Amino acid sequence: MAMIHINRGTTSLGVFSEQEVREGLTAGRFAATDIGWREGMATWQPLSQFPEFGGAAAPAVPPVQSGATPTSTAVAGRTGLPWEHRQERGFFNAFIETLTMVLTRPAEAFSVMKREGGLGEPLMYALIGGCLGGIVAFLFTLGFRSIGLFADRDSSLAAITGMGIGSVAMIVLLPLFIAIGLFIGSGIVHLCLMIVGGANQPFETTFRVVAFSQGSAGPLQIIPICGGLISGVWALVCNCIGLARAHGTDTGRAVLAVFLPLIVCCGGGVLIAFMFMGAWTASHH
Repeated sequence: MAMIHINRGTTSLGVFSEQEVREGLTAGRFAATDIGWREGMATWQPLSQFPEFGGAAAPAVPPVQSGATPTSTAVAGRTGLPWEHRQERGFFNAFIETLTMVLTRPAEAFSVMKREGGLGEPLMYALIGGCLGGIVAFLFTLGFRSIGLFADRDSSLAAITGMGIGSVAMIVLLPLFIAIGLFIGSGIVHLCLMIVGGANQPFETTFRVVAFSQGSAGPLQIIPICGGLISGVWALVCNCIGLARAHGTDTGRAVLAVFLPLIVCCGGGVLIAFMFMGAWTASHH
């Protein structure tokens, strides 16, 4: 079956099977005015002109009356991220499409992400993205130190030797550290989401959001010097948007759940600092 390329204006939405397009039109993920092309067609055409999709367009949504609560149709459109369809799209293409979608259109990405379906697929995606970014960032650091950047020239050789000895261990253990960090981080975030009243889905949904966010932001570490900072900040942004979309909660609760551990740690640190200052002042009087 020929795959269908779909564009919205000048933006590519990806490549989909006929069944995925039909489901997307019914759920509202695709519009009848989106243009499509597949092998054998002379030109791009609106999806409404495809004979097989003539009756698949999403029905018009009636206007919401004043004071009424609009119903969400997001669940019907949860066909899954491209990574979850890598058998049809290919491993590399599915990874790149998912990474691009999460980083550039996180609201759309986490609106179509499946809330359940196992932990294996998102964990694999996070390991690939995290290891790719982490290893390249490590090699960049090694290269910078080899030319004496960010280190004293006298100690650069010793630093390189030490890093060379530990590099094999780092590469071998990096997947383990990423996996442990994902489970612990997802557990903390889910607990905080429960505290603020935004956990409308099980832990698995939170884990999938965190895994796809970290796996997509991880390769940003390959940006020299500031890649780690950019990766961390964008992962937080994707987590906030993803939790709100996947759990069906408001963005404020999602943001609070993501930053609550940091707030608690900073608050505890400030409190401990004040206690030490008070004890030190009392001891000198």
